[in-house]
Amino acid sequence: MSETTWLSEWDELAFDNRFTHELPADPETANQTRQVHNACYSRVTPKRVAAPELIAHSPELASQLGIPDALIRSDQFAQVFGGNLVHPAMDPFAMCYGGHQFGNWAGQLGDGRAINLTECIDRNGVHQTLQLKGAGPTPYSRFADGLAVLRSSVREFLCSEAMHHLGVPTTRALSLVLTGDWVTRDMFYDGNPQQEPGAIVCRVAPSFVRLGNFQLFASREEEQTLRQLADFTIRNDFSHLGEPSPEVYAEWFAEICQRTAELMVHWMRVGFVHGVMNTDNLSVLGLTIDYGPYGWLEDYDPNWTPNTTDAQGRRYRYGNQPQIAQWNLAQFGGALLPLVDQRVESLQTGLSHYVQTFEEGWNAMMAAKLGLDRFRGEDDLALFGDLLQVLQLAETDMTLFYRELAKVPCESEVDAVCDSLSDAYYKPEEVTDEVREQTQNWFDRYRARVRSADISDANRRERMDRINPLYVLRNYLAQLAIDRSEQGDHAGITELLDVLRDPYREQPGCERFAEKRPEWARHRAGCSMLSCSS
Repeated sequence: MSETTWLSEWDELAFDNRFTHELPADPETANQTRQVHNACYSRVTPKRVAAPELIAHSPELASQLGIPDALIRSDQFAQVFGGNLVHPAMDPFAMCYGGHQFGNWAGQLGDGRAINLTECIDRNGVHQTLQLKGAGPTPYSRFADGLAVLRSSVREFLCSEAMHHLGVPTTRALSLVLTGDWVTRDMFYDGNPQQEPGAIVCRVAPSFVRLGNFQLFASREEEQTLRQLADFTIRNDFSHLGEPSPEVYAEWFAEICQRTAELMVHWMRVGFVHGVMNTDNLSVLGLTIDYGPYGWLEDYDPNWTPNTTDAQGRRYRYGNQPQIAQWNLAQFGGALLPLVDQRVESLQTGLSHYVQTFEEGWNAMMAAKLGLDRFRGEDDLALFGDLLQVLQLAETDMTLFYRELAKVPCESEVDAVCDSLSDAYYKPEEVTDEVREQTQNWFDRYRARVRSADISDANRRERMDRINPLYVLRNYLAQLAIDRSEQGDHAGITELLDVLRDPYREQPGCERFAEKRPEWARHRAGCSMLSCSS
């Protein structure tokens, strides 16, 4: 490293490695799989790769981090974010945590294929952690290689940025680097492994601490480490709560419950299905974290899960996400009991706050999706509930339905509303006379509700288009970009990202990005359900 001449542009990054400076480290330095006790992290160096090549990046995030264009264009940038070079001011590490996976306690998990490269302060004065996903093995890799393939990395890069521009709290993605190496993966765990191009995503967030970080220390009765991490998190990310104490721990838990409830409302609003809502995949900051076998609802089906591993039990299906988040928070609350002197009631308040926050947020969100003035109580609840039943009468594209509904006039009489919504239906033959009648009956009630609030059609459409996206990262769109990239054409990634940067406004010439899932994509690999390898 001493022989490396670092470009002067690196001096513009305000490095701040507070996690490694303030929390207990694993004393063992060998990068071998092991159980790590009484430590929040293990120092580890990324694995060298053959030929790192930057194929996509987020200009907005780079600017926020203070990374100049000249540095991004340099070979050194690809070398650093491909894992080959570590700046002297960086202090790479992998976090130690545990978690419940599919409802079962899994013990120690940790950053098995993620290495936190460095921490810095962005131009807004916000602390950020830059994390490489797919940069090689760590002490937490268990039986895996710690690497990532191009297809999963493209999906993570695109979805991180797409969610940000949708207004959904999320980790971000700075860069996507092709490694020049080949990685062996069995995409569907069916005994057919293949060689795939390797890639690394640089993920960015104020913190990557998860619910599972605290669970692991509590499960091992490592109370001192549990308290150290809790105090660190409160002082750095929740400083407005004051100095840690039993009362502040309870307030902190309640705020995490609130942030998580707000996140669930956002997921339900845009039709996002995480797919792997294990407790180690929920952020204490209320961010969407760990994009694996996620998916977007195309036809509205609350029982749909994108994860092949979840296909039978459907624990993490779209409609179950709010309940799973509450369950996860309850497990997290149990881990905090030593910090609140075992006063269960102080944490039950936080869980009640979750329920209230979600219910209020859901009602306000649904009112907004329909362009209404506000939520008015039981009558609106019935209107919302009946709408969700109508959406299941025929295979209906959720995203397009709300955009088309915004165009249907309420100031005049419409007696064939299904014709106005035809672009949202996948199978016209399913739109029977019965479906037409039930949909019309619902629309007549909706129209009366809109008129009672004296909302003009123009105002209603403006409201609806502001909250209902036109462009979302449909799985087949991501797969088309992956197909091109695997053939050496990476322009599809940038083209798709450019559209997703402005998801609520109609963009001339981009109509193909707002179309229903084509029939060929219904069961094609990568376009429907995905495995955890995806």
